[in-house]
Amino acid sequence: MTARRDDASETDDDFRARLRAFLAEHHPGRRPKDPADRLAWQKTWLAALFDAGYAGPSWPREYGGMALSFARQVIYQEEYASARVPGPLGTGLGIAAPTIVKYGTTEQKERFLRPMLRGDTVWAQGYSEPDAGSDLPALRTTARREGDEYVVNGQKVWTSSADIADILFTLVRTGTPESRQRGISYLLIDAQAPGVVVRPLRDLTGDAHFCEIFFTDVRVPVADRVGEENGGWPLVRTSLGHERAAGAMNQAARYRRVLDELIELAHERGATADPLVRERLADFEVRVRIMRYTGMRTIADILARGEPGPASSTSRLFVVTFEQDLHEFAVELLGPYGVLGRDDPHAVQRGRWVWGFLRTRASTIGAGTAEIQRNTIAEQLLGLPRDPAMPASAR
Repeated sequence: MTARRDDASETDDDFRARLRAFLAEHHPGRRPKDPADRLAWQKTWLAALFDAGYAGPSWPREYGGMALSFARQVIYQEEYASARVPGPLGTGLGIAAPTIVKYGTTEQKERFLRPMLRGDTVWAQGYSEPDAGSDLPALRTTARREGDEYVVNGQKVWTSSADIADILFTLVRTGTPESRQRGISYLLIDAQAPGVVVRPLRDLTGDAHFCEIFFTDVRVPVADRVGEENGGWPLVRTSLGHERAAGAMNQAARYRRVLDELIELAHERGATADPLVRERLADFEVRVRIMRYTGMRTIADILARGEPGPASSTSRLFVVTFEQDLHEFAVELLGPYGVLGRDDPHAVQRGRWVWGFLRTRASTIGAGTAEIQRNTIAEQLLGLPRDPAMPASAR
């Protein structure tokens, strides 16, 4: 079943039914346990999605996307989350892709976008550094130009998917150490290039969701720079805005399902007789609905202005605090069983809730800490004075 891209007679309900049927008929089956098999399984799914015309709901058609209207992007995210099919690989689709679409050369768009959307290449973000996390303009990874190449040296950390990445979209210092945001450039670096070393970082769950990356005399063609030299900061702002907005609707749809499963678990364990439990579940119900409306607003803003803007910080902050609160409640609900991990035969639902509790400890750090989001909301949306403890504004 191939997506019909120009059928004006198709209603939104028809589109929902067609998409739901495709996802059901082509579901790739259970997620493999072996990491290599899982990667191949996910790539096969993304290729099938792209080849059938069901990839990139917000992407321009010229790059293989669907260019869906606002209403149909909402439908797409709801159905995709409900179908429990694999999501995108890496972090390129919602972050690097909008940046390349806006600032990339024609050659870069033709070279990078379709393979990214199809899952042929996996992208990972190289922004944070050991001494430049929240204060991103203080980054120290350098790129010294030699003819038609840059020579990159430095370190990145907390990089999701770097262990499976083909391309790293990376911020580097091409100006002086004092230049801050005025001396930053945006490079696309081959993750397998000589001098690139990726080391996984194990987290509280026991898994390695993050990596650290070391660059030693890595040569990068100048042609793989997006935007102007020392002009990378506007691209950073585009990337970060889209990173915070990218999963807004998808997260809302996914947590609609997760909350329903938590409510079902509370019923099974007889916990809903407790009025305090019912009150907490009602609170989560209200919040997941707000999350959906916020996601819809974010999509509408991007369609109207091409950028999510600082309001994306409200969405990001709302989602991360919600998912932490939800998993904390789930662990409390399970009592002693809430501390049993995935390998314990007595674990409830294979330990998914305690795993989620541990995993979401990092939620208020990624894509800008919760403190950074609050500062953005206060200063750029509410017009409050700058936090004097923060570095000079990186506008």
